[in-house]
Amino acid sequence: MQRFLAFLAALCAVLLPQIAHADQSDINAAARSVVRVVLIEDDGEEEANLVGYGSGFAVTPKLVVTNAHVVEPARRNERIRIGVVPPQGQRGMFVRVLAVSPRNDLALLELEEGTLPPMSLFTGAIADGAQVFAVGYPGSVDFAQGLDPWEIISPMSPVKTQGNVSAGRSVKTFETLLHTAPIGQGNSGGPLLDGCGRVIGVNSFGTIASEADSEFYFAVSIREVMRFLTTAEVKPMVTGAACRSIADLDREQASRDAAQRERDRIAQEQHNEAVRTAEREAQMDILTERENTMALSGLGLILAVVCGAAAFVFAQKENRGREVKIAAGLGIVIAIFAVVLWLSRPSLSEATERAKDAVAAREDKAAEKAGSNTPLTGDLVCVLDDARSRITVSPATDVPFSWTEQGCVNGRTQYGLGADGWSRVLVPSVDQTVTVASYDPQSATYRTDRFLLDLDRMEALREKRGDYQAPACGSGEAEARALGGEQDALRAMLPSQPNERLVYSCSKAK
Repeated sequence: MQRFLAFLAALCAVLLPQIAHADQSDINAAARSVVRVVLIEDDGEEEANLVGYGSGFAVTPKLVVTNAHVVEPARRNERIRIGVVPPQGQRGMFVRVLAVSPRNDLALLELEEGTLPPMSLFTGAIADGAQVFAVGYPGSVDFAQGLDPWEIISPMSPVKTQGNVSAGRSVKTFETLLHTAPIGQGNSGGPLLDGCGRVIGVNSFGTIASEADSEFYFAVSIREVMRFLTTAEVKPMVTGAACRSIADLDREQASRDAAQRERDRIAQEQHNEAVRTAEREAQMDILTERENTMALSGLGLILAVVCGAAAFVFAQKENRGREVKIAAGLGIVIAIFAVVLWLSRPSLSEATERAKDAVAAREDKAAEKAGSNTPLTGDLVCVLDDARSRITVSPATDVPFSWTEQGCVNGRTQYGLGADGWSRVLVPSVDQTVTVASYDPQSATYRTDRFLLDLDRMEALREKRGDYQAPACGSGEAEARALGGEQDALRAMLPSQPNERLVYSCSKAK
């Protein structure tokens, strides 16, 4: 019975579709870009009043998307100023309204100072029932915490809720997504995210539920958002790549590695069999040559004896001295030739050497046919391999890449050399993204792992990065290994998995 149940469980695991669960680190990374949009009225006296707030998110370092109804009071009252309060840092920033579209409830705000980490917008299809996340600042949570107005306009983490898409319904005036991720007043203008932390909509409003009734929520669709941004001449980061987990990529890579090991094992067995076959063929050739040589030598000895006998017969007759000399001389020459032929026959020990030469010639021919297996250097072009990549924030474009045997990239950046090969950990001074770039010259594979981090971890990484100076290009292997060691300390401070992984296959640039 237990075996039968185990069989059913295994069968279900194979036949039933796998449910993709989001990585919380992706949602946390996306939350860095979500702001509280606050409306503050200056009444002409010393104090300013908080008259309302909603949510928003950065689509470029200087631009924030929110709902039109969130900023509508400021359009009617010139004494109201609009500000955004990021989830990290010390203070908020004032903004000005760049564009408003009441028809589909969207507004675009521009920061007067400072920058924000932008989010990536997902333009692909959203499956019915897909897991989604709403991120924003619901007022009910602020009320439950007992926050006063000045605490509300202080940086704090947004609230994250999750639900599922219920496709097939939309409002009449514009396209929306119906979902079940709970939102409340204050969430308006905040993003609706997919499992990879990419924006698929802008939360706008919800249904009014009575007792024992279910609540549903509406988000402005990403198509509406893209049309709005295009009209405003804004180019956000977009991707249509399917959401895949790093764990899935690791499993697929492990499967490819196992398949490669199996191919290597089969190739080694084929090589060993080729060596054995070559040795057998060489031994057969040696034996054939020995037999032929000994046969010719024996034939020569027989002819030499015949010539000797002829000389003896001629010697018994008168006036045949000339014939005796010819027969005797020919017999001696043939006898010497037979002895030399016997001594020159190939030995059995030559079989191994001939086998090695035959295998080496075969391998050289195969290598020439398959192409050189030397490391790929010089000016390259690296093309994204979608099947091995997880795209969340970067464009899927080809990468020009120049590589030298000393680990110098594009003539200016020295890579470190460690146990995992050549790599460089890039810690920018402004952005909140750490990139680990690596290149394997043998397989011609370029890879970038990107980590979207909070301010505290970024500051710690920047401080650690300041402890060493990267060497100049071509400084030598010792300097490259020293850099690899320094970078290991940075890697230890990074999360166990990146938020994005891009894998490229490189080839010679034309």
